[in-house]
Formats: sequence, structure tokens, C-alpha cells
Amino acid sequence: MGGRITLGLYNSYDPRRLHEIHRRSIARAAPVCYAFDTNLALFGFPLEGSFSDIVESLAEDTTIGEGGRYIRLLAREGRLGIFDFPRRGFPPQLGEAVASTSRPEAEKLLTPKELAGRVRRGTSFLVLMGLGRRGLPREVLRSARYHLELSGKGIPFETCTVIGMLPALLHAYRGE
Repeated sequence: MGGRITLGLYNSYDPRRLHEIHRRSIARAAPVCYAFDTNLALFGFPLEGSFSDIVESLAEDTTIGEGGRYIRLLAREGRLGIFDFPRRGFPPQLGEAVASTSRPEAEKLLTPKELAGRVRRGTSFLVLMGLGRRGLPREVLRSARYHLELSGKGIPFETCTVIGMLPALLHAYRGE
């Protein structure tokens, strides 16, 4: 059996107040993650209440993804995680931390094809992407074991593009 891929949305936008961009990003990621057998983890989102209350609130507040159906399905299947900002590294149960960046460090570079091959051989990965103009904070880039650059050319992509592209690309490579 292969490893798992978890898409980690890291809130680098506003840690104090939940904005529409937060909700829309989560709503966009859920159906893509569900479709391509990828888990979803949220880091540092200002969400309050019990897990089930948060899931229902996110699901009810969107028309994306069949009105939140995929957020509920991910939660029901244990494939949705909600975490505070990590203080001492990311939860190890999610896999090895990989930072999605258009400017990878050469010694940390992992291509999508290499990552998918390692997943096929049983390694699990948490692939992190920053939500906001600044992307992932420097400390997250430093702490990630690997850096993943999706284009092979150092081209930066908008958040929604990466949300759609990353799980689909990794799913395609896993099938080779």
C-alpha cells in the first residue's frame, strides 16, 4: 500500500479574523482533494467551535463543491484536519513536510514526479501552500524537509491554481 498526500493550507493571510478568502479557499480545496484522493489540513485558520460545528459552518457557507458536500465527506472519512499554527513542527502523522514554492532551495528540491514515486513506495507527505500574497513564511520554508516546485521553471502560481493543480498532478504521477 502506498503513502498518503495531504494538502496543507497554511493561513498566511490573517490569523485573527476569518475572511471570505479563507472560506473560499477551503471550499475550493475540498472537492479537488476528494476527487484526487488527497487529504486536507488547515493550519492557523481562525475557526472556533467543535470540529463538527466548524465543518458544518464551512459547508453551509458555500455554494462551491455542491454546497459543502466534499468538506463534509472529507471530515466524515477522517481526511480533514484542523490545526493551530505549528510551534514545534508539523504533525508527524501527516507525513514529511514539503513546502510548495516557486523558489526552491536546490538541496531541498523534490519534483512532483519524485514525490509521487515516493508516495507509491509508501512515504506520506504533507504538501504545504501559503494562503495569501506572501505565500509560506520563511520559517516554514526553512523547516520543511523538501521544497516542491510545480512548473519545473520557477513560475509562481496563484493560490487557486495550485489548489487545483497540485492534487491532480500528483495523482496523475502516482498512477504511472
